Amino acid sequence: MINGIQGIRLRRAAAVAMTTGAVLASGALHAAPAQAATAPTIVAKGGYAMNNANSKTLYTKKADTRLSTGSTTKIMTAKVVLAQPNLNLDAKVTIQMAYSDYIVKNNASSARLIVGDKVTVRQLLYGLMLPSGCDAAYALADKFGSGSTRAARVKSFIGKMNTTAKSLGMTNTHFDSFDGIGNGANYSTPRDLTKLASNALKNSTFRTIVKTKSYTAKTITKTGSTRTMAAWKNTNGLLSSYSGTIGVKTGSGPEAKYCLVFAATRNGKTVIGTVLASSSTAQRETDAKKLLNYGFAQLG
Repeated sequence: MINGIQGIRLRRAAAVAMTTGAVLASGALHAAPAQAATAPTIVAKGGYAMNNANSKTLYTKKADTRLSTGSTTKIMTAKVVLAQPNLNLDAKVTIQMAYSDYIVKNNASSARLIVGDKVTVRQLLYGLMLPSGCDAAYALADKFGSGSTRAARVKSFIGKMNTTAKSLGMTNTHFDSFDGIGNGANYSTPRDLTKLASNALKNSTFRTIVKTKSYTAKTITKTGSTRTMAAWKNTNGLLSSYSGTIGVKTGSGPEAKYCLVFAATRNGKTVIGTVLASSSTAQRETDAKKLLNYGFAQLG
């Protein structure tokens, strides 16, 4: 009898096993969800990426850690200028010796503006964002700050940068310069800079400028003749090496190391983000590409 019962049990177990196998083979059971792509490892000290459509976080690494921003600061410089009421992009600004002296004193990146030339606000914005001209940044701060002296106007302009940062909810950001050459209190975070860039990209002039690879300005000299400047090249290498890139801005410096605020659009979806304090120009681009690829993989 015992052997008979054991035989029945064995036959039942075999039948269950066969049924289960058939179900699995037919795919009738729900397959386990595919594992999400593994988050990449980046060299940068801080990194952040989000879906630009809804601000959903796609990647984070010390996203709220305050770090030096280098010339990514100039995104805010451009934002403040473009937010001016009744802005005339064709208004002319005369280049002052002070701007040139500032470049020499700080060994700063330059748009190679010529003292005495009359340059439009639009051209200054290209000079600010493509070759990362600190002379262009100074000219814009001097133009759009308020006060009777240049120092007062610059201070006023930086105040506008900080007021704008607060209005955008950039709670871990402070600017003490118009170009990123800080005085010890110029900092932001990957999340805050990404938030800033996302907002700035809502402006059509900003969008046009930051996706431009090369721009040639024709300025008016102090004698009234026309000067054709040497072409300004965009320092953002992603524009040439990553399909769909639409901006945004590089940054570097002794403390900031190598930074990049980036954005790209593919199949109607935009991933935007920031890497701060990477180890080289090439590495910041590699870090950014990793975050873009990872972001697009999540968006499908």
